[in-house]
Amino acid sequence: MNRQPTLETERLVIRPLAESDRADLFAVAADPALWEQHPAHDRWRREVFDALFDEGIASGGALAVLDKATGKILGSTRFDRYDAEEGGKVEIGWTFLERDCWGKGINPEMKRAMLTHAFDEVALVEFRVGDTNYRSRNALEAIGAVRTDRYELGRYDGKRVVHLYYEIDRQSFANGPLAD
Repeated sequence: MNRQPTLETERLVIRPLAESDRADLFAVAADPALWEQHPAHDRWRREVFDALFDEGIASGGALAVLDKATGKILGSTRFDRYDAEEGGKVEIGWTFLERDCWGKGINPEMKRAMLTHAFDEVALVEFRVGDTNYRSRNALEAIGAVRTDRYELGRYDGKRVVHLYYEIDRQSFANGPLAD
Protein backbone atom coordinates (compact mmCIF):
# COMPACT_ATOMS: atom_id res chain seq x y z
CA MET A 1 0.00 0.00 0.00
CA ASN A 2 1.25 3.46 -0.84
CA ARG A 3 1.29 5.15 2.57
CA GLN A 4 2.32 8.51 1.13
CA PRO A 5 -0.11 9.22 -1.68
CA THR A 6 -1.16 12.62 -2.90
CA LEU A 7 -4.92 12.91 -2.45
CA GLU A 8 -7.14 15.79 -3.51
CA THR A 9 -10.61 16.68 -2.29
CA GLU A 10 -12.82 19.67 -2.92
CA ARG A 11 -10.92 21.80 -0.37
CA LEU A 12 -7.75 19.88 0.45
CA VAL A 13 -4.50 18.54 -0.91
CA ILE A 14 -3.06 15.75 1.23
CA ARG A 15 0.51 14.99 0.25
CA PRO A 16 3.71 13.47 1.65
CA LEU A 17 5.15 15.48 4.53
CA ALA A 18 8.53 17.00 3.68
CA GLU A 19 11.33 18.47 5.75
CA SER A 20 10.51 21.85 4.21
CA ASP A 21 7.10 21.70 5.98
CA ARG A 22 8.64 21.76 9.49
CA ALA A 23 8.32 25.50 10.23
CA ASP A 24 4.80 25.88 8.81
CA LEU A 25 3.57 22.75 10.59
CA PHE A 26 5.11 23.91 13.87
CA ALA A 27 3.17 27.16 13.50
CA VAL A 28 0.00 25.01 13.58
CA ALA A 29 1.22 22.67 16.36
CA ALA A 30 2.38 25.55 18.61
CA ASP A 31 -1.22 26.08 19.77
CA PRO A 32 -1.51 24.38 23.21
CA ALA A 33 -5.29 24.00 22.77
CA LEU A 34 -4.70 21.37 20.06
CA TRP A 35 -3.07 19.09 22.62
CA GLU A 36 -5.05 19.73 25.81
CA GLN A 37 -6.83 16.34 25.69
CA HIS A 38 -3.99 14.44 24.04
CA PRO A 39 -1.80 12.10 26.14
CA ALA A 40 1.27 13.92 24.74
CA HIS A 41 -0.18 17.23 25.89
CA ASP A 42 3.03 19.20 25.32
CA ARG A 43 3.50 18.75 21.58
CA TRP A 44 3.17 22.52 21.28
CA ARG A 45 6.71 22.75 22.73
CA ARG A 46 9.33 22.98 19.96
CA GLU A 47 11.52 20.08 21.12
CA VAL A 48 8.52 17.76 21.56
CA PHE A 49 7.10 18.79 18.19
CA ASP A 50 10.47 18.26 16.49
CA ALA A 51 10.62 14.70 17.83
CA LEU A 52 7.07 14.06 16.54
CA PHE A 53 7.95 15.57 13.15
CA ASP A 54 11.14 13.50 12.86
CA GLU A 55 9.22 10.34 13.81
CA GLY A 56 6.60 11.15 11.17
CA ILE A 57 9.20 11.61 8.43
CA ALA A 58 10.94 8.36 9.48
CA SER A 59 7.62 6.45 9.50
CA GLY A 60 7.23 6.70 5.74
CA GLY A 61 3.54 7.49 6.10
CA ALA A 62 3.30 11.10 7.29
CA LEU A 63 1.17 13.50 5.28
CA ALA A 64 0.73 17.27 5.18
CA VAL A 65 -2.82 18.61 4.90
CA LEU A 66 -3.07 21.79 2.83
CA ASP A 67 -5.80 24.21 1.89
CA LYS A 68 -6.26 23.56 -1.83
CA ALA A 69 -7.03 27.20 -2.64
CA THR A 70 -4.16 28.84 -0.75
CA GLY A 71 -1.55 26.09 -0.30
CA LYS A 72 -1.43 26.84 3.44
CA ILE A 73 -0.62 23.91 5.74
CA LEU A 74 -3.62 23.16 7.94
CA GLY A 75 -2.18 20.17 9.79
CA SER A 76 -0.87 16.66 9.42
CA THR A 77 -1.97 13.04 9.50
CA ARG A 78 -0.38 9.66 8.92
CA PHE A 79 -0.83 6.18 7.50
CA ASP A 80 1.10 3.88 9.86
CA ARG A 81 1.30 0.22 10.91
CA TYR A 82 0.48 -1.46 7.61
CA ASP A 83 -0.05 -5.22 7.60
CA ALA A 84 -0.85 -7.02 4.32
CA GLU A 85 -1.95 -10.26 6.04
CA GLU A 86 -5.58 -11.42 6.18
CA GLY A 87 -6.95 -8.87 3.73
CA GLY A 88 -4.72 -6.10 5.02
CA LYS A 89 -5.03 -3.36 7.58
CA VAL A 90 -3.48 0.03 8.17
CA GLU A 91 -3.58 2.50 11.02
CA ILE A 92 -4.57 6.13 10.45
CA GLY A 93 -3.61 8.59 13.14
CA TRP A 94 -1.33 11.32 14.43
CA THR A 95 -3.87 13.76 13.01
CA PHE A 96 -3.97 17.37 14.08
CA LEU A 97 -5.55 20.36 12.38
CA GLU A 98 -5.43 24.04 13.23
CA ARG A 99 -8.38 25.25 15.29
CA ASP A 100 -9.77 27.29 12.39
CA CYS A 101 -10.58 23.92 10.76
CA TRP A 102 -12.58 22.58 13.68
CA GLY A 103 -16.29 22.16 13.07
CA LYS A 104 -16.02 22.91 9.34
CA GLY A 105 -16.00 19.35 7.97
CA ILE A 106 -12.27 19.35 7.18
CA ASN A 107 -11.49 16.23 9.23
CA PRO A 108 -14.30 14.14 7.68
CA GLU A 109 -13.32 15.34 4.19
CA MET A 110 -9.69 14.34 4.84
CA LYS A 111 -10.64 10.99 6.41
CA ARG A 112 -13.00 10.16 3.51
CA ALA A 113 -10.11 10.60 1.06
CA MET A 114 -7.72 8.59 3.23
CA LEU A 115 -10.21 5.78 3.83
CA THR A 116 -11.12 5.60 0.14
CA HIS A 117 -7.41 5.27 -0.67
CA ALA A 118 -6.83 2.67 2.07
CA PHE A 119 -9.81 0.50 1.14
CA ASP A 120 -8.42 0.07 -2.37
CA GLU A 121 -5.86 -2.23 -0.70
CA VAL A 122 -6.93 -3.15 2.83
CA ALA A 123 -10.01 -4.60 4.50
CA LEU A 124 -9.61 -2.80 7.84
CA VAL A 125 -8.46 0.60 9.10
CA GLU A 126 -7.55 1.06 12.75
CA PHE A 127 -7.29 4.22 14.82
CA ARG A 128 -5.57 4.50 18.22
CA VAL A 129 -6.64 7.35 20.50
CA GLY A 130 -5.98 8.41 24.09
CA ASP A 131 -8.87 7.48 26.36
CA THR A 132 -9.26 11.08 27.62
CA ASN A 133 -9.04 12.61 24.14
CA TYR A 134 -12.79 13.05 23.82
CA ARG A 135 -12.54 15.48 20.91
CA SER A 136 -10.74 12.84 18.80
CA ARG A 137 -12.96 10.02 20.04
CA ASN A 138 -16.07 11.99 19.06
CA ALA A 139 -14.53 12.79 15.65
CA LEU A 140 -13.82 9.09 15.06
CA GLU A 141 -17.35 8.07 16.02
CA ALA A 142 -18.75 10.79 13.73
CA ILE A 143 -16.98 9.22 10.72
CA GLY A 144 -18.29 5.75 11.58
CA ALA A 145 -15.34 4.28 13.51
CA VAL A 146 -16.37 1.78 16.18
CA ARG A 147 -14.56 1.34 19.47
CA THR A 148 -13.18 -2.16 19.94
CA ASP A 149 -12.38 -3.93 23.20
CA ARG A 150 -8.64 -3.55 22.52
CA TYR A 151 -6.51 -1.05 24.36
CA GLU A 152 -2.85 -0.32 24.96
CA LEU A 153 -1.19 0.82 28.17
CA GLY A 154 1.81 3.11 28.14
CA ARG A 155 3.45 5.98 29.97
CA TYR A 156 4.03 9.60 29.05
CA ASP A 157 5.62 12.26 31.20
CA GLY A 158 5.58 9.90 34.20
CA LYS A 159 1.86 9.19 33.93
CA ARG A 160 -0.09 6.17 32.79
CA VAL A 161 -1.62 6.50 29.32
CA VAL A 162 -4.40 4.36 27.90
CA HIS A 163 -4.95 4.22 24.14
CA LEU A 164 -8.23 2.83 22.83
CA TYR A 165 -8.60 1.17 19.44
CA TYR A 166 -11.32 2.10 16.96
CA GLU A 167 -11.82 0.57 13.52
CA ILE A 168 -13.72 0.81 10.26
CA ASP A 169 -13.93 -2.08 7.80
CA ARG A 170 -14.52 -1.75 4.08
CA GLN A 171 -18.22 -2.64 4.26
CA SER A 172 -19.07 -0.32 7.16
CA PHE A 173 -17.24 2.50 5.36
CA ALA A 174 -19.26 1.88 2.19
CA ASN A 175 -22.49 2.03 4.24
CA GLY A 176 -21.41 4.63 6.81
CA PRO A 177 -21.57 8.40 7.23
CA LEU A 178 -18.68 9.05 4.80
CA ALA A 179 -20.15 6.98 1.96
CA ASP A 180 -20.59 8.88 -1.28
